[in-house]
Amino acid sequence: QVQLVESGGGLVQAGGSLRLSCAASGRTFSNSVMGWFRRAPGKEREFVAAISWTGRTTFYADSVKDRFTISRDNAKNTVYLQMNNLKPEDTAVYYCAGRGVKYDIYKYEWADKYNYWGQGTQVTVSS
Repeated sequence: QVQLVESGGGLVQAGGSLRLSCAASGRTFSNSVMGWFRRAPGKEREFVAAISWTGRTTFYADSVKDRFTISRDNAKNTVYLQMNNLKPEDTAVYYCAGRGVKYDIYKYEWADKYNYWGQGTQVTVSS
């Protein structure tokens, strides 16, 4: 059974930082694109960041560029999201996602291109 388990969420003041982790089990994602998405209250799920299987190529939503950094450790089957200079509008449930198709980076920002999802971790940024 494939599982993605997020951790690291919490409550932080504006301007603060959090580091999210996503640990995968049941399947290796070392050859797959991994992504982070989020859903704010009353809003649609949106793309946050994605990373290629090597970790050398990363993609970000404009709203988080220069503040968030996605990375991965394939030896640990884990992907991370370092979030700096957090803003109240970053408040959301953050989800880790993994592609089922190997070496496929097409439409990395599309949620329906990801086959595996975590349960989500809440991030709340107070003003």
